[in-house]
This record gives sequence, structure tokens and C-alpha cells, in this order.
Amino acid sequence: MPARVLVATAVPAERDAVARAFAGTAEELRLPGVSVFRTGAGCDLLAAGVGPALAAASTATALTAAALAGTPYRLVVSAGIGGGFLPEAPVGSLVVADAITVADLGAETADGFVPVTELGFGTVNHVPPNSAVRAIAEASGARPGTVLTVSTVTGTAERAAALRARHPRALAEGMEGFGVAEAAAAQGVPVLEIRAVSNPVGPRDRAAWRIGDALAALAEGFGKIAPVLESWNPHDQ
Repeated sequence: MPARVLVATAVPAERDAVARAFAGTAEELRLPGVSVFRTGAGCDLLAAGVGPALAAASTATALTAAALAGTPYRLVVSAGIGGGFLPEAPVGSLVVADAITVADLGAETADGFVPVTELGFGTVNHVPPNSAVRAIAEASGARPGTVLTVSTVTGTAERAAALRARHPRALAEGMEGFGVAEAAAAQGVPVLEIRAVSNPVGPRDRAAWRIGDALAALAEGFGKIAPVLESWNPHDQ
């Protein structure tokens, strides 16, 4: 059986949106510690949990279970909805990460934020395979750029401006991508991140959220992306 792709979302609603892109019914497969939903198109779907820590733990569990069963994954995709930085990533648009960056791992100092790498340890950035990013952008119209991972969702204009100042190529913000990427990197598996934009990054205004539209965009995007994921070869990097 060909190696499969693991798609990790935060919550079941995102997982189910991705599942709508595939024909037929996804079958639940219970692995030690987690459950995935197996599609007929070579993708297993995992609701990994909210936040980088739980997403990393769940993804690592699924990767390990598959490897021990002799059926390792060849690619991991962090997928879901998230905030978009205007004007480049408006509500309803799709973003594919060419850099998966943790935005708040480090230290606050009198001179501002210092990332953990400047403290002398850790990592703050994972780079997805260029060939896969290009193929996904061409197939779906997703805009490539940096997707930030945060443990606290941005809720003010000041924090949004500070993030853009530190990360001028940032297009979107989510809470799981870096955790998923850390789990994948630990096992040498390439990783991607895809976000459908549900709200602008900035002042918290729930009335302006368009979660339904973003989930629909995620499903539509994966309908175009699925053939790319199925055919992408890690040796094409």
C-alpha cells in the first residue's frame, strides 16, 4: 500500500470540512492513543486538538503509531481556519505556508520580544518543501507566505502591528502549525500548512468572523489540493 498523507486539523469541524473534499465516506481508524479518519484518496484526517502543544502530541502519536505498523506517513499537512493579515489575506481566501513560524516562543524584555533562537536554543521556523508549496498555490490559488503560530490569538491592533513588524511576510495566524511541524520534523517527515481565513488578525470582533465561509473555502481548496497531495513525491524537492 502506498505511503499516506496525514492531515492534522485542530477541531472536528475542520477535519470534516477537509473530508468533504474526498469522495465517499471516511472510515474511522483507531490507532494507539488517537483516531484518524481514512479517506480513499490516500489521506488520513486527524483532529489533533487546539494549540501547539496538544497538536504536537497528537500528531506525534499518529506518526509513531503508523511507523510502528510499518505504514509511515510521507507527508504531514496542518490544515484549518485562521486569522488573515489584511489586505493580503482577506476573509475567505486560502493561504499556504512557505514558512511555519512560532511567533511567541521567547522572552519579553525591556527592548521588546526576543525569539528563543536568540536566547541560544530551540527553533522558531520550519520550511515546507518548495515544490509542494508551488504546486498547491498553482492548483488552488492559495497565496504563499509565512503562517504564524501563536498560543494566544491576537485581539488588538497593537499586537497585530507588532507581529507584522517582526514578520513582514506573515499572511495568517493559527494555533497549531508549529506544533504539527515540530512533531513531523522529529520523525523526518515533510510538513505543509494550509489556512482558510475566517477573520482579520486584529481587534477581536466575533460579529465579523465568517467561520462557515472559511470552512467552505477549506473544503473547496482541498478539493483542488487533494490530487497534488496524492501525487507529490518527496524526492521532487
